[in-house]
Amino acid sequence: MRPVFDPTDLQRGHAYRMVYDTDGDFRRFEYHVDDDQFLQVASGGTPSVFNAALVDYQKRREQVAMHGEIDSENNSLFAAMVAGGGDVQVAVDMAQVFSGEIDFNTELRQGDHFSVLYEQFVRDEVHVTSGDVLAATFVNDGRQVTGFRFEVPGEAPAYFDTTGRSMKRQFLSSPFRFEPRVTSRFSYRRLHPVLGTNRAHLGVDYGAPTGTPVIAVSKGRVVSAARSGGSGNMVRLRHTNGYETYYLHLSRFAKGMRRGAAVAQGQVVGYVGSTGLATGPHLDYRLRKNGTFVNPLTERKNLPPGDPVPDAHMAAFEQVRDRAMAQLTGRPAPQDEDLLSANN
Repeated sequence: MRPVFDPTDLQRGHAYRMVYDTDGDFRRFEYHVDDDQFLQVASGGTPSVFNAALVDYQKRREQVAMHGEIDSENNSLFAAMVAGGGDVQVAVDMAQVFSGEIDFNTELRQGDHFSVLYEQFVRDEVHVTSGDVLAATFVNDGRQVTGFRFEVPGEAPAYFDTTGRSMKRQFLSSPFRFEPRVTSRFSYRRLHPVLGTNRAHLGVDYGAPTGTPVIAVSKGRVVSAARSGGSGNMVRLRHTNGYETYYLHLSRFAKGMRRGAAVAQGQVVGYVGSTGLATGPHLDYRLRKNGTFVNPLTERKNLPPGDPVPDAHMAAFEQVRDRAMAQLTGRPAPQDEDLLSANN
C-alpha cells in the first residue's frame, strides 16, 4: 500500500469505514484523506491480495447568494460574512475583489451591507469548500460598489464593475490577504514607541502575529531584501510609474527574494516579525512615489484602474453581469446559458 498512501500519514479524528458483503466477508476499507480524496483498500478476490487507490470524491458545484450587514456585533467583513452563514474564504476573496475601492480596515461603517454570489462544492449534501466569487456588491457609507467575475478570452479571470471598468488597481489596499489592523498611521510627527522621541512615521503599521505572510501590493522587482538597521529585515520593491514599496521588521524573507527578482502582485515577500526597532510583531509598510514617501491609505485611490472589458466582448460581459445581478437580487435568472460560460 505504501506507493499509494503512507500509513504513517493516518490522522487522528479522520473518518473511516469498513464494508462487508452479506456473508460477512471483507470488501473494502475507506479512509477520509482530505476534502478532495479518500483512500480505498479493496479485496482483490483472494485473502492475501488487496488493491489500494486514492479516489476523488464526487462533488457538486453550486452557486450561492448570501447577504450580510456591518453592525455593532459584526463590525468586520469577516464577522458579518460568518454571521450571514458564509465562509471566511469568501470574505478574503471578496476583500480582494474590492481592494481597489474599499479599505475594509479603515472605511467600514455600521449599516454597510453586502451581497455576494459565489461557488461552493457539496459532497453528500454537506458544504465542503467555497470556490470563486462570481459577483458581489457592497454599500459602503452610502456608496455602492459592484464587481463581476469575467474572463476575457486569452486572459486570466478578472473583476469588472457594471460598466466593464476594471476593479483592479495598481496597488492592493494592504499587504495582507485579510483585513489587517492598523496600529499606527502615516504621520510627520509621532512619538516613537522605542526611542521616546517625536519623529516622522512615513508608513502605516499593521498589527499581526509573527509569521503572518506579507504580500506584494503590486507587481515589481526586488531592489533589496536584507537587514537594514532599525528597520530590521526589510524588503524593498520597485514598481512602475515611479513607485517603490517597503516592508519592514520582517521575521524572515520569502523564498526567491533576491535583488532583481520579479515579484507578482499578491506574492508573499516575507513574514511579520519584530526585527529592528520594534516593541512587538507588526509590519511597517511604506510607499514612495518619485523619491518621496506618501500615505499608502490615500495614495492608492489616485491610481488608474486596469484595462476595461474590450468592446468586442462587452455583449458577453453584459450577459454575465445581468445573470449574476439577477441571482444577487433574487430575480429569476435567464436559463439559456451557464453563467460561467456565457463569454465563450
